[in-house]
Amino acid sequence: MSALANTNTKILVTGANGYIASWIVASLLKRGYIVHASVRSEDRGTKLLETFKSYVDDGKLKLVVVRDMQEDGAWDEAVKDVDGVVHTAAEVHLSAVEPGDIIEPNVKSVIGLLESALRYGSSIKRIVYTSSCATIVDSVPSTVISVSEDDWNEADVKRCEQLGKDASGLAKYSASKVLAERALWDWHEKHKNSTVTPCTWDISVLNPPWVLGPSAHQITTYSELGGSNKALYHALTQGQFFGLSPGTTATSLNSPSVGWVDVRDFAEAHILALEVPKAGGERIIVCAGSGKAFVWQDFLDVAQSLNPPPYPSIAKGSTGEAFRAVTYASTKAKDILGLKYRTMEELTRDTLEECARLDI
Repeated sequence: MSALANTNTKILVTGANGYIASWIVASLLKRGYIVHASVRSEDRGTKLLETFKSYVDDGKLKLVVVRDMQEDGAWDEAVKDVDGVVHTAAEVHLSAVEPGDIIEPNVKSVIGLLESALRYGSSIKRIVYTSSCATIVDSVPSTVISVSEDDWNEADVKRCEQLGKDASGLAKYSASKVLAERALWDWHEKHKNSTVTPCTWDISVLNPPWVLGPSAHQITTYSELGGSNKALYHALTQGQFFGLSPGTTATSLNSPSVGWVDVRDFAEAHILALEVPKAGGERIIVCAGSGKAFVWQDFLDVAQSLNPPPYPSIAKGSTGEAFRAVTYASTKAKDILGLKYRTMEELTRDTLEECARLDI
């Protein structure tokens, strides 16, 4: 597929009010794209309209309300008259009771979008799907491993099959991402060669580890911080990592962790995945730090070295041996997309400055 040009090119961004998607919208608008931003209600789009008011006034940004992603034909109207799609919308939580409570909605949302694009997206050239390294890495790695785009997280899918509702919330979420991404690849493989109704667009999949960094729009309360940034805030200011699951007790800042990427760089990766012809058909890990796992103490060490300090009280954290569980053996983001990453120092400073403005 030829690269998408940004002049008068229309891109649908699903889940556009989300933490990652808001930065994608910002990056697209700055590049000159016209953005159709899907949200689940008018109220959820208020921040977008306020943040990007000048683009709204210029006709470069409009809201598209898709109230229920699970409904048949939910995306039919949204995919009309757009040249590309960035699909970020998904159920993201760790509170599912049964695995199917999160697996089924995430799979159905992906397939529903693809079916709508096949029927009504006659001008679409590429769909970029926001996946996760949860589709690649076991949620509880017990040994040091090296992974690439060829790997799949079979372990959490099996846990959900064997344990059902007794599987962890993280395992259920991870399984939902695995099965949704696989459904996307399987659907596209089947339909791209169809002799009846072939799809004329290709797909590109981006797999990030932890996504961290400041918000695209101004936030005013602690509750507006994304879950990953709340974890980072706790680590930097309290010297503890509480995890993301409800009721999780604090663990060592040297506990096993995975990779990281600045949200602004991950947003940029989506635009490049739309524009770069060779990105079509690719599954791409987007991970900063030379693909090495971080532990939360790394961010604390960086925060303590910043001068002037961006936040009034930064914890000292812990000492001891860190267990870095995962290395990402992939250079696709650099080699195919030409992506450059921000440093941990820049991410840490900008995130702490945002927290300082919240007065928390």
